Amino acid sequence: MTKFHENRAYGLSCLVGASVFRKFISASLFVAVSISLAAARDLAVVSNKSNSLAAISLPDLVKVCKAQTNRWPDGKPVTLIMRAPATPEMKLFLEKVYELPEAQVKDLIATANHGRNNHPAIMIVESDEDLVNKVASIPGALGIVDVYAINSSVSVVKLAGKLPLEPGYLLHGN
Repeated sequence: MTKFHENRAYGLSCLVGASVFRKFISASLFVAVSISLAAARDLAVVSNKSNSLAAISLPDLVKVCKAQTNRWPDGKPVTLIMRAPATPEMKLFLEKVYELPEAQVKDLIATANHGRNNHPAIMIVESDEDLVNKVASIPGALGIVDVYAINSSVSVVKLAGKLPLEPGYLLHGN
């Protein structure tokens, strides 16, 4: 090979390497943005349609989340349904409602459910779809879900006098 051909081959390998590097950087940025967007979701409080709950104050929601409220005024048992505390979607909820780090929330859930195998105080589900389905199927259930996962099978509950997406709503992700 001539000197020109040797340099050209080296130049091509640099271009291929640069292309792979650019793809890696692009993929990394996509993942970082996706995680940030997941953590910045707008959350909503939803309830089973048979519940008479139309609104809840922040202190009352905190009591439900910490399993300090066992029954609704109509006598139905309270069940909170949420995503796992470790999920990026729940970061906002842990900060604004629990005001506890993830590890302490996990301990609180384990303590709240101790000895309540038939009717846990707090249920953890894998997806927003599972969450909506569980809330819809359990009388007395209250759930914390992404606003865009809500369907007609559940009722949206005002939190501190505001609905999701209203200015000043506590669980607004941005």
